[in-house]
Amino acid sequence: MDKQNNKLTKRTSSSLVGGSIIALLIAATPYIFYSYESFPETKVWETFLFTYEANWYQKVYVSVWTMMGKFIPFLLMIVWFFTCKHWWYHVILIPSGMFAFQLFSVINDDASFVDEIEIWWLLPIMLVVIPMVYLIRAKLFQKIRGEDLASFEKELMEKKTFWQQFKDLFR
Repeated sequence: MDKQNNKLTKRTSSSLVGGSIIALLIAATPYIFYSYESFPETKVWETFLFTYEANWYQKVYVSVWTMMGKFIPFLLMIVWFFTCKHWWYHVILIPSGMFAFQLFSVINDDASFVDEIEIWWLLPIMLVVIPMVYLIRAKLFQKIRGEDLASFEKELMEKKTFWQQFKDLFR
């Protein structure tokens, strides 16, 4: 009995620490975002480790402001992805991928259309994630309803109008 209580206490303690770290990270996101104000308002930023030159944005703090505008939503989406317990959590990868590509474009400094071209890079991700999520949904409903896969395949082969197919998505 003591071993079970000990395991439960360790698991609860670990969950509490992990949850606290995640909550602290989410609570700190406004401060992380506004960290751009601590960067210089010059074109070149020299440190003992590196030199950064803001070419596209003309000032370092504008460049960091733009990066933070993409990094914070990306960070929150990743936290949501790893902490979500719903069956559809894979769909979170699509906006996460969009913010990742936007962040890469901002860091690259060579892209002139930061918010417009990423959808084409997301297409392969969407082509994998969306059918995967739909199949997970179909398998869950199959288990809930108790239907077998043969009847599911038979239903897929039936010819239906667009409206009938749309209504079937929500039944």
